[in-house]
Amino acid sequence: MKIRSITYFMNATYPLQQSAFDAVKTLLGQAKTAIENAGYDVQTTRLATQPFTSIEGLAAEDVVAFAQDLEAMCFLAGANYGTIGMAELDADEAYFQAIPKVIANTDSIFACAEIADTQGNISLPAIKQVSQVVKRCAEITEDGFGNLRFCATANVPSGVPFLPGAYHRGDKPAFALALECADLVVDAFKDAISIAHARATLKKSIEAHAVALSAVLKDIRGAEFLGFDFSPAPFPEQAASIGAALESLGLPNFGMHGSLATCAMLTDTIQSATYQQTGYCGLFLPVLEDNVLAIRGAQGALSIDELLLFSSVCGTGLDTVPIAGNVSTAELQSIMLDLAALATRLNKPLTCRLMPIPNKIVGDALEFDFPFFANGGVMAHQGQTLEGVLAGNETIAITQRLVK
Repeated sequence: MKIRSITYFMNATYPLQQSAFDAVKTLLGQAKTAIENAGYDVQTTRLATQPFTSIEGLAAEDVVAFAQDLEAMCFLAGANYGTIGMAELDADEAYFQAIPKVIANTDSIFACAEIADTQGNISLPAIKQVSQVVKRCAEITEDGFGNLRFCATANVPSGVPFLPGAYHRGDKPAFALALECADLVVDAFKDAISIAHARATLKKSIEAHAVALSAVLKDIRGAEFLGFDFSPAPFPEQAASIGAALESLGLPNFGMHGSLATCAMLTDTIQSATYQQTGYCGLFLPVLEDNVLAIRGAQGALSIDELLLFSSVCGTGLDTVPIAGNVSTAELQSIMLDLAALATRLNKPLTCRLMPIPNKIVGDALEFDFPFFANGGVMAHQGQTLEGVLAGNETIAITQRLVK
């Protein structure tokens, strides 16, 4: 298991103050050294601010310069990546329009935008704005990778240590750990003699690592420790593939009937383990970051509809999903609306990171010169658009399901 990220959460000012980043550098350095001395590989350190639309004095026309300054400050503080947080649900459209400019004018800064808040509100205007952001980000580079650093969020709380959906709320700084632990799932499932055995093995492994890491972090001072996000982030190799792990339980192809049950079982196992939880603590199904998922998507065995279905019982929604470059903003809106409704009604955090690939159509093969992506194919989407009141400008209030 690797540490995908040590993520520091802070309230930024505009203009940024160098002194605030001295504490960031100290904590990230101490935490990274302590974790590595305990035998773990720390892949990245990251920084997340409060929603950029709530930073006092930060006008929409200043967001790009702010992001560039944040990138420079992150470099000085030893943070590999940073995020300006989210554009909040009711933000002026000029703030949404600034996001593609931020992505185009930085190399390591992420952002997200809210399409449904944590209070049960879904905004049709925000969904329209975000669909435009996705299209513009897709056009920044020839490979469409601009959307790698952007996602829409629905019912996502603060304190998620995985980017792009990370942001901070609260008066004091904090930090959390995002784990790359798909290999734990692979190891627990590949030789399981029963489902109960597979679950018990994984739960024991998660708890053992949580205990070990908690002991390492207990002396770190300067920010509140929020906890661990044991969402099993995969890597595009068989030994760290969620698709491979779930198929090892008896699925000939992930995406077929029975896949929903495996997603529910795995998510329940992650959430029932005893450790300090923050973030999603659910199942990631990032199509392009997992070699088996990428293959199943290219084969047509795994569709966007199925990914939405699985999101009802798992973790994070639609993630790194490759779709045709000529997808319209109206088509994107219909997908996002369904995801927002799912997150809101079921009271679970979901994100939407769709990746229109320029000059590619449904069924085209994809080959990437990028170590964190698997080769796959462009997935189909239902090419129809919303009409009538669903294409309007309302904010839809949905009562969230009560969690006992």
